[in-house]
Amino acid sequence: MQTVSEQDTVSRPDGPRGKIPVLVLCDDTWHPGAMVRQGLAPLAGNEYEFRFLEDGAAWSGGLMAEFALVVLAKSNVISGSDKRPWLAVEAQTAFQDYVHSGHGLLVVHAGTAGYQELAGLRRLTGGRFVQHPELCMVDVVPRPGHPVVVGVKPFLVRDEHYFMALEDARAEVFLHSHSTHGIQPAGWTRPEGRGRVCVLTPGHTEEAWMHPMFQTLLRNALGWALAAN
Repeated sequence: MQTVSEQDTVSRPDGPRGKIPVLVLCDDTWHPGAMVRQGLAPLAGNEYEFRFLEDGAAWSGGLMAEFALVVLAKSNVISGSDKRPWLAVEAQTAFQDYVHSGHGLLVVHAGTAGYQELAGLRRLTGGRFVQHPELCMVDVVPRPGHPVVVGVKPFLVRDEHYFMALEDARAEVFLHSHSTHGIQPAGWTRPEGRGRVCVLTPGHTEEAWMHPMFQTLLRNALGWALAAN
């Protein structure tokens, strides 16, 4: 069983060396954990200590509670080599309780997929993945006025254009994605109890993760979600 690696050892939210430990759930059949690690590495700096968990079978609500923020960047399969679901219906309430109690949740790309049967998680995130066409050029366009898009200009990347079902009419959409296939909500935020949820749908390709504007979105989203603490 793959667990959190030594360099990513679990710790309390005050973290080593004053850094904020963030639990990153990643790696599935279609989205390798290595890409998520690469995409988040430039954001660590002196502020964050990212702890990567790639084996969904090693997840627990108790483990998650040790962190001020969780990044969900994996679909509902245990790992890239095991397609069994990692999050069961009865376990999804741990995410609801986690955020409602005052923690932050950032959902990126794959974290919206494969959870159609988990109504509680869908209510928490405010929407779900429906489908995507083949890789194509996607224009990512911010909606000015939201803190997550500060410093973000429209940008063009080759990526999967995620088509989403936005299920919370109160969610604040701050980002849209455009391609020859249409226009979709690509980023939104919503409060949940004393906590915060932020969703970003780009992120299938290295080009998307490493684009300077997406890096700015990620940095802003982490800070926004953590403001719940």
